Amino acid sequence: MTLNFAHRGSLTEAPENTIPAFQKALDYGAKAIELDVQLSKDNHLVISHDHHFRRFNSNITGNIKDYMLDEIRQIDVGSGFGEKFAGTTLPTLEEVLDITPSSILLNIEIKNIPVIYDGIEKILLETLTRHNRIDNLIISSFDHVALKRVQEINPDIPLGMLFYYRILNAWDYAKNSGLHISSIHPNQVYTDQTFVEECKKLGYKVYPYTVSDQERYEELLGFGVDGVFSNSPGIFGE
Repeated sequence: MTLNFAHRGSLTEAPENTIPAFQKALDYGAKAIELDVQLSKDNHLVISHDHHFRRFNSNITGNIKDYMLDEIRQIDVGSGFGEKFAGTTLPTLEEVLDITPSSILLNIEIKNIPVIYDGIEKILLETLTRHNRIDNLIISSFDHVALKRVQEINPDIPLGMLFYYRILNAWDYAKNSGLHISSIHPNQVYTDQTFVEECKKLGYKVYPYTVSDQERYEELLGFGVDGVFSNSPGIFGE
């Protein structure tokens, strides 16, 4: 069974990583959603891909870590996308969990590079436990030390190992990392038949990112991927 993730929600139709984007993904029938977590100055989990606000509002200086949650709630991240989204703000993880059925597989990416958030792993797992959302979950990161810390807190959490650059035998790296990796998430540009086959030999699922071209998607399916991260409703809604 192929499982495709709505990448930051339905980001072509609403500001990425916001409640409207996640709701639109759900409306399309997405069975899996990817989102990114950062920490506010007062240690609330805020959903955002970037560490700063410039993607949404070039007038806002500094990083998410420099603002209290109450201040972040005052920052409009929707107007730049479209007038009907004026007043939209970055949500907390708790707000996303409130609207997301437990049947939806969540891939929560810890955005720990270039800013390192001390203790984000513990805060994340405490929040998920409090909301009874430990199941049907993947925690991923390019920061493999963060994955190690998640495993130390709860060794039963499925971990997704993200790779941006090509490295030699990424599957062997994962195997020898000491981490209980359930899936490998490579950049789709170098994902090929050999990569998928070698990962599968070791029992890893493969979810390339970000795949929005239908022809490329079909090619990756032919390689045997387990799903993709996509910006296209036509793909993630399958």
